[in-house]
Amino acid sequence: MNIISKFTVGSEEGISDLITIIDSSVYSLHRELVPEEEVKKYIENDIDPRKMINDLNDLSTQLIITYLDGKPVGYSILKSGTGHSSLPEGKKATEISFVILPEFDSAEVRESLWKKSRSAASFTDIIWINMMVHDPLAAFLKDSGFTVAADADAGPFKLPSHILQFSKS
Repeated sequence: MNIISKFTVGSEEGISDLITIIDSSVYSLHRELVPEEEVKKYIENDIDPRKMINDLNDLSTQLIITYLDGKPVGYSILKSGTGHSSLPEGKKATEISFVILPEFDSAEVRESLWKKSRSAASFTDIIWINMMVHDPLAAFLKDSGFTVAADADAGPFKLPSHILQFSKS
């Protein structure tokens, strides 16, 4: 089993790998809470490769993709300089997304993606994420030192979530 988490650019291949993960993760994370037709409609109409390329070409945004035996199985997107009203002011904050496909979720994959994400955000005071309450990765992030800063809504269907923060102090 070969696991590697690496920085990826907004190239055709990088975007293709990212969309593969997003499509599958959106479906698996929402299928029990949102009608399947709504999930399919969102995937077909709202996941736009051109917008993703533009977002990833922003110098404050970094994409890390985790591969298991060459197959894309997870990603983290880091947006530096992005804060949230529930976080302490005057601190450098970085927002992350943290996604691993359920069928490839293992301690090794989680650790690989988190280690690379944390390293990429080493310049910041606070790492934060808006994570849905029902996301299975929430427990891992809490075990890794994240704490709940506020209740919120997340994702395309505005489901209950928590603003989780990781303070490096």
